Amino acid sequence: MTGFPAGSRARIAVVVAAAAALALTASGCGGTSKGSASKDGSVTITVNDMPAKTDPVNRKIFLQDVAAFEKAHPKIKVVPHEGQMDPQTFATKLAGGQLENAFYVYFTDPAGLIAKHQAADITDYLTDYPASAQVKPALRKVFQDAQGHSYGVPEGNYSMGLVYNRKLFQQAGLDPDQPPTTWDEVRADAKKIAALGHGTVGYGDYSKSNTGGWHFTAEMYSRGGDVAKQQGDGSWKADFDNATGKAVLQQLHDMRWTDGSMGQRQLLEWADLLQMMGSGKLGMYLATSDNIPTIASQYKGDPNDYGLGPMPDGKGTLAGGGGFMFNPKDSPAQIKAALAWVMFKYENPDRITAGQQRAAANKQPVGLPEPNIWTGAAERTKAAADKKYANQPVANYAPFEKAAGSVPLNLEPPKAQQIYAVLDTVMAKVLTQKDADIDGLLSSASRQVDSLLAGQ
Repeated sequence: MTGFPAGSRARIAVVVAAAAALALTASGCGGTSKGSASKDGSVTITVNDMPAKTDPVNRKIFLQDVAAFEKAHPKIKVVPHEGQMDPQTFATKLAGGQLENAFYVYFTDPAGLIAKHQAADITDYLTDYPASAQVKPALRKVFQDAQGHSYGVPEGNYSMGLVYNRKLFQQAGLDPDQPPTTWDEVRADAKKIAALGHGTVGYGDYSKSNTGGWHFTAEMYSRGGDVAKQQGDGSWKADFDNATGKAVLQQLHDMRWTDGSMGQRQLLEWADLLQMMGSGKLGMYLATSDNIPTIASQYKGDPNDYGLGPMPDGKGTLAGGGGFMFNPKDSPAQIKAALAWVMFKYENPDRITAGQQRAAANKQPVGLPEPNIWTGAAERTKAAADKKYANQPVANYAPFEKAAGSVPLNLEPPKAQQIYAVLDTVMAKVLTQKDADIDGLLSSASRQVDSLLAGQ
């Protein structure tokens, strides 16, 4: 598991254990999950990322795409599996011939898989897909080695911004079309919102179940800092016991204890801030855009009440997402077939408009600023489709969209969840103990993270 994109997309939010494969019926498949090729040029491939039965709408859409792909490619049979790549079982599946031909990974996975030669080089095969050049260079780079060879393709991405309550901004005399863009402005606006009373919280933050460490990391990035830094010899060291780390914690301490703008209730985890926002009692918090439809669907909020602004200070934003890599033991025919599937479903500008139309018809969110992997003509196509089929208040996300291209994307650190667990304690103490020793907390946590990274 990597990161907390804080929203509805299960492929990013959690690693789902791979489920049993559908029964294989094509000739030459046998009983394994691995694809195969036959003498007449027919190829059977296994792929994952099929939504579970508990997500019937997206599962139906996925299977519709399988049928459409097989119709367009009559010599390729697609056998879908649920779930994504599980780092705990990956090596065993690869060694045992059970790894899918195309498998979903998070942005934190490719570097390690490439270094261990556990993914196929698809550089030459990508020449058949010129549209892939329209994918954002930073996302393509995630799947490349130092020589620029490609081992996978992006599917989706997210980056964090500031979700805020436009109604509370208006009530507090703030302009809902101009959310804060610096941490100083966040503090000032949070005080005005909290002053509305009736249990209203100006700014909310996490400190439990690894979410505190996740947000601390995002806040470090926003100020131009880091949490872990790679050294010249390839090793990693903690990089937050410094002035930037202290600034993050000092601001939170002052908002909590001096301003009283963060409320009395602390030790919050993921769903808590969404529930508070849905109840109309929270002014701002850091999140991804897909929080907004989740707040509406699960916590009874009105999506028109919420806006999305850029990360305060804008020196960086925690970014994540995923894409597909390919079995290194496959034949060229299998790799070509698996890549054809991935490009058809996930990286196909020709299907953007129809995809947004279908999503809207199935009452799936359309109009969120992310995930959006595209640049150039494909990005313009997506923007036009979003505008035409939007079922979200697109104008409310304009502040985020305006700044998006200028904010550097920073991926999560190695061993992210273990680091987040350490940093949870730091966040919790600052938000629950008025006399918390910030310098001591940073020093202790830095030593613990260095120990975690020693084997990286």
